[in-house]
Amino acid sequence: MTVSAFLATHLAQGVVLVTLVAARGSTPREAGATMAVSAAAMAGTIGGGQLEFHCIDLARAMLTTGEARRELAIPLGPQMGQCCGGHVEVALQRAGAPELAAVAAREKAQAAMRPSILIFGAGHTGRALAQALAPLPFATLLVDDRDGVLDGLPRAITCLRMQDPVQAVDAARPGSAFIVLSHSHALDYRLAEAALARGDAAYVGMIGSATKRARFESGFLRGGGRRETLARLICPIGGGDVDDKRPEVIAALTAAELVRSLLGRPTKPTVSRELQGI
Repeated sequence: MTVSAFLATHLAQGVVLVTLVAARGSTPREAGATMAVSAAAMAGTIGGGQLEFHCIDLARAMLTTGEARRELAIPLGPQMGQCCGGHVEVALQRAGAPELAAVAAREKAQAAMRPSILIFGAGHTGRALAQALAPLPFATLLVDDRDGVLDGLPRAITCLRMQDPVQAVDAARPGSAFIVLSHSHALDYRLAEAALARGDAAYVGMIGSATKRARFESGFLRGGGRRETLARLICPIGGGDVDDKRPEVIAALTAAELVRSLLGRPTKPTVSRELQGI
């Protein structure tokens, strides 16, 4: 349950909104992390551990005493029972309609900014990948050209049946990620070519073996594609250091690739010794 949904459900019974307003150094969550605490339940997290337990206790004490707001500055050291070494500032606010509206608006804005992922193919691995991505902060679309394969997936996954899935590649927003694992090698190749041709994809991955990649590369180059473009293609997806090919394993490995690609810190460009004048 989202924090806003929790607030809407429990507001009449009393809820305290707990927010990290500042986080410096090593901390379990970033500034802006929020949780909502009622007398018997909670939603969201500010990082767990003793910091969170302490704030839950204070929030429930506020519900008992009627206190409206409290602000804390907490070093995450031995006295708190956490060894992060950072420092946080926390605001505890008795929630009302304005807080509910603000949290709902923030969640809506965050959802609109989520990286877009398009999965092509609702077979065993495509469905497993959709399941793995459902709880993660992505806007995930699962596309297939067949009837009866898009049922029973989490509500967080948008499903779309298209006669020609390549049209979904063309319609995707800039910076999207594309994962190609359809029921047809020929369709896989068309989808991968279309995704690479965009030039703005954050990730283009295709399920398959080294042989499948070699065949795709050969056809791509014969069709006028550039070799440097092929460097952006991830195939096989999920890396080559795990031999287990169960759909759930491939899905987990691919989800990790997508998290690093879409949410990871940008790497600093390296400077060659020649350019450094060494």
